[in-house]
Amino acid sequence: MARTGSSMGLGDRLRVLLVEDDQGDAFLVSELLAEANAAVELVVATSLSEAQPWMPEVDCVLLDLGLPDAQGLDGLRRVLTMAGGAAVCVLTGRQDEHLGVDAVAEGAQDYLVKGQVDGVLLTRALRYAVERKRADENSLRLREAEVRQEESARLERGLLPQPLLKDIKEVSIHTFYRPGRSRGLIGGDFYDVVQTARGHVQLIVGDVCGHGVDEAALGVELRVAWRALVLAGVPDDEILPALEQVLMSERRLPEIFTTVASVKLDLDANRAAVRLAGHPQPLLLAGGKVAPVPAPTGLLLGVSPRQSHAFDVRFETEDWSLLMYTDGLIEGHVGVGSERLEVSGLCELLSRPPATGVPLAALPAWLVGRAEELNGGALADDVAMLLIRRGRGR
Repeated sequence: MARTGSSMGLGDRLRVLLVEDDQGDAFLVSELLAEANAAVELVVATSLSEAQPWMPEVDCVLLDLGLPDAQGLDGLRRVLTMAGGAAVCVLTGRQDEHLGVDAVAEGAQDYLVKGQVDGVLLTRALRYAVERKRADENSLRLREAEVRQEESARLERGLLPQPLLKDIKEVSIHTFYRPGRSRGLIGGDFYDVVQTARGHVQLIVGDVCGHGVDEAALGVELRVAWRALVLAGVPDDEILPALEQVLMSERRLPEIFTTVASVKLDLDANRAAVRLAGHPQPLLLAGGKVAPVPAPTGLLLGVSPRQSHAFDVRFETEDWSLLMYTDGLIEGHVGVGSERLEVSGLCELLSRPPATGVPLAALPAWLVGRAEELNGGALADDVAMLLIRRGRGR
């Protein structure tokens, strides 16, 4: 098989496919390589159709531009589409040297003029062509990676915006996001925070099922739609049903769903309205205790049309914290068995040292680190978190 992706040492044997219908020219190339004692294994084909099966097996194709079934640059273009990871060098006559320059412009790595090279120069040209091909491929992969990273950064800005808070001082918001281990691109987890009036703050954490650009883009649409609905003053009971309509109209497959946890804080009344759509329950940290908010989980968004029902939470003190998160945090394994962390394990982690001594601003990152320790490696799914704090925290 053709070698790709790494540099070739001087002692490595090259597999070269010579596509040449002139037996005399083919013999001359073979003799030049033999005289130079070149580490080259030469395969000869007299037509493009004969050469095609060999293309995936060689490092370099040495192509005559005057074949019976492939003429000039049109023949070269056909070879370039078939060559895969192999470099392509063209052979030209002295009177057609301009074709060599045009061939390089079309994508060939180099050109050689018949009768003007010896064995050493031919061997060197073939090796340089292979190295240039690999350098070009590495540059292309690097650029593709850069484009993916730029795309991820744009999606991340859409999924993970800055909280929209005015002059509110009663609470502090700490945000966190960590992508899963299986890809470089961001997933479909999102969050948002919007202050709608003095003393009133709305928050959301959501998770689009699946991984990849499409899911991330859908998460951006849902997050932007939620913020627009909140700022437009849409009644609270109508926001999640409206969000579901957006999901069902924009998703690429009917089986794609989204889980959501939304919270509306009324700081003057020291209470919150919690709505869940198939999402893990937020955790309340207060009075030295940690417990999930006992709101009903509700139906996933995108499964069937639904009504939005709020669960009312009345905080007993003005010293509390509320942790909202996506399920990537609790789906990691615990130990060597099939047991997972789950909500109960997360509560246990938060209830005892060393978690009780971690500053709240650093707590989300600490939780992910601890979950990864228990999992024996990076978590498979994305993790997004919002930590809302009032007073001195827990």
